[in-house]
This record gives sequence, C-alpha cells and structure tokens, in this order.
Amino acid sequence: MTTFKRKVFYLGGFDPRGVRFYYNLAKEQLGRYADKTGETVTVSPRSTGSPIRSDWTVRNDTADVTTDYSVLRWEDIVRQAWIRNPVQLGIRAARVYRDHARLYDFATVRALAIGPLVTMLYPPILSLVLPLLLALPVVLVALVWLPWWLALGVGLVIGGAAAVPVLDAIRAPWLLRFAVFNGEFGDGEGSSALQARLDAFADEIARDLHADHHEVLLITHSNGSILAMLLMARLLERHGGTLPANFVLVTYGHCIPLIACRRDATGFHARLRYLSAQDFRWIDIGSPPDGAAFFGANPLLLVGPAPRPRIDLLSPRFHRFYTPETYHKGWRNKYEIHFDYLRVGDRVSPLDLPSLTASARGIEASVLAFRAIA
Repeated sequence: MTTFKRKVFYLGGFDPRGVRFYYNLAKEQLGRYADKTGETVTVSPRSTGSPIRSDWTVRNDTADVTTDYSVLRWEDIVRQAWIRNPVQLGIRAARVYRDHARLYDFATVRALAIGPLVTMLYPPILSLVLPLLLALPVVLVALVWLPWWLALGVGLVIGGAAAVPVLDAIRAPWLLRFAVFNGEFGDGEGSSALQARLDAFADEIARDLHADHHEVLLITHSNGSILAMLLMARLLERHGGTLPANFVLVTYGHCIPLIACRRDATGFHARLRYLSAQDFRWIDIGSPPDGAAFFGANPLLLVGPAPRPRIDLLSPRFHRFYTPETYHKGWRNKYEIHFDYLRVGDRVSPLDLPSLTASARGIEASVLAFRAIA
C-alpha cells in the first residue's frame, strides 16, 4: 500500500512549446531533486489521458510516494494566437495598448506591483525606440553619400534588422504576443474555444476529485493563473460551492490583475466575485524580482474587502535556495527567473514544483517546512 498518493493537475502559461517541453523539464528537474535529496525518483513515459490531457507517473521509492501527474493542454490555442507576422503583431499590439490607455486601471496595478507594469510597457516602447536608435548612426553616415530620404530608408532597414536579435533576447516579441492575447480577452471570459477547453478541463479534474488520493493539487504557472480563476469557478459551481478538503489550488507567478484591472473585463470580475464568496484553499508563490508576477497580491481584494478563500501569499525566497552566483544571474535574466518556480535550485525548496510533486510531505506540511527554513 502506497504511503502517500498524490494527484497533480498542471496548467501552464502562454507557451507554444507544449507538453513535450514540460515533460522533459519535469524529468530533468526531478533528476536534480533525486540527486540532491538522495531519494530514488523515477518518471514514467508520458501517455495520452485524453485529447486535452497528457499523463505520467512520478514514483519516489525511497519515501513510498506516487504522484499521478496530468498536464492540462492548451498549447494548440496558444499556437493559434501566436502572431508570426511582425507587421500584424505590431498592428494588433498597437490596438491593445490603445485600449489599455482607455480601459486599464494603471493606478491599481502600480499600487499592487511595479514590476509587471514595467514588463507590460517596455516591449512596445523598446520595439519602437531601439530600431530608431540603431538606425540613427547608419543614417548619419549614409547622409555623406546618399540623399536624406534614401539614407533614412537604409538606416531604418538596418536598424530594424539589428534590433531583432536584441528584442528576441529580452523576449519582447513573446511579451507582445502575451499582451495581445490577454488584451483581446473580451469581457474576461476568453474566446469560445478557450471557454470550451476550460469546460473540458473541469470535466477532467472532476473525474479525480473523489479518487483515493491523499491530496489533489491544481498547480498553475503564469498565464495559467488567469485561466485558473475561470476554471475554479466552473469547478465550484459544479460541486455546489464545496470542493474536497484535500483539494488545493497552487499558483506560481500569478498575473491575474492583468485581466482583473481592465474595466471592461466584466465577466472576469463576476468570476472573481463568485470565488471571493467561496471557501477553498489557495497557496500563491510569487517572487519579488519576477517582473511577470504580482508578488504578494491577493487578486480577490480587487472585487471585495473580505474574500473567504484561505490564501497564503508566499515568496519562494530564491536567494535562500540558490548560490549568490546563480541567484545573481537570475536577477539579470527575468525570463529565466519566471521559470525558476518549476526548477530545483542549488538547495531543494519544499515549495518548488519538483518537491511538491515527489516529496512525502503534503502541501500543508510543505508550507510549514518552508516557513521553518531560516
């Protein structure tokens, strides 16, 4: 008889790479977990649980733990929304940021966290300014031999081409696509395809809610936290507002205010108000230097003063689990730090994703162990 049996549903962010990437990442990081803890951890081959779900099993023989792991897949929707034409991306991004100027509550976002506001604004600014800056010296040199209009054209072409690798390195195109996807969320319910997918996700989770697991975790990352609000509302509505006591929502690097602070996201606001009135367990883990996450921000307070969910807002305290050299690199690479929640650091944290997947501690014991680390 297994001492501890866990079910994990993982809902990722706005990422076109899909389940193969996350399976390989899980195997790699669980290998690191095993190396650092001395425990024997194995990962089964992945299988197709359904057209929208991929499964694998994580077995910790040392601690006698089995985790049935399911990835809720929506990368096909991400790929459909992944704008490849740079001109089209620029046009749609301009429309989204125009709408933000009219409809976004920037004061509230700034009060919650300045980092995500900077992350929201620097891609369009740099996408405009950087090519111009790189074009300027080319234009000045070309003016020696060419008429101004031809020198300007040559400079803009060369400046634009030179800016592409720099913008790619700081993930500006990815962030612009991310902004467009969330900026075109309508009233906050998403497209009809996304709504249908969330309905199907609720069906998938419902099948395991009352199985013989010691705990059931819905773990989300980044943009997946926005979808989690819509998904949690569906789950609670289907189960009369009550989920099993062993069910816990875990959000890594949540960015929920990106939708919640849009004045036109009326459907999303209604979902948040509904969730605010329900009783469920929620553990949010967000890092202060993560520019894509709203660290320490309870998004339910945006719709009411006294939300019922039992929420812990925790920092992963990466500085305690990485060497100074590795941690310093994280500060310089905001993209990588946004994925560090899913990795094992130089020291194992009770709250990193591999630990929540493989350890013998339940989620509440993991929080207590994390708080006890000096």
